[in-house]
Amino acid sequence: MPLYEHVLLARQDVTSQQVETMIDTYKGVIEQNGGRLEKIEMWGVKSLAYRIKKNRKAHFALLNIDAPPAAIAEMERQMQISEDVLRFMTVRVEELDQEPSAMMQKRDRDDRKDRERGRRRDDEGFGGGFGGDRGDRGDRGDRGERSFGGEG
Repeated sequence: MPLYEHVLLARQDVTSQQVETMIDTYKGVIEQNGGRLEKIEMWGVKSLAYRIKKNRKAHFALLNIDAPPAAIAEMERQMQISEDVLRFMTVRVEELDQEPSAMMQKRDRDDRKDRERGRRRDDEGFGGGFGGDRGDRGDRGDRGERSFGGEG
């Protein structure tokens, strides 16, 4: 059977649990038509580059599908009917990646960086770098009085 990667954008108003329920519904459609979902990745809520149907953000999800074209057509037909689905795109691929997608790898890297940043901040304490301790400015001398526009 052909292999597909399918990306789905759902409205930001719906909860993550509702998105998972929608995906389970589409999974049922695929399985009824003789296919199967190999992998599901929930990418979370992300900002859109431009408004889509008055939404600035959307829930993103990736589905790796092994199914006949008729199953994909039926799933896409049902997505077009749904008001909660903003956009979707299905691409036929030669093989499906079993490892995490680039979006999931990016999330893992970002999470690691945040944890490392938090540890460093705790180790150094506040004022260890950006504008905290101003003792390293050297002697500047007296600046004198300042006048602000209109006086003088």
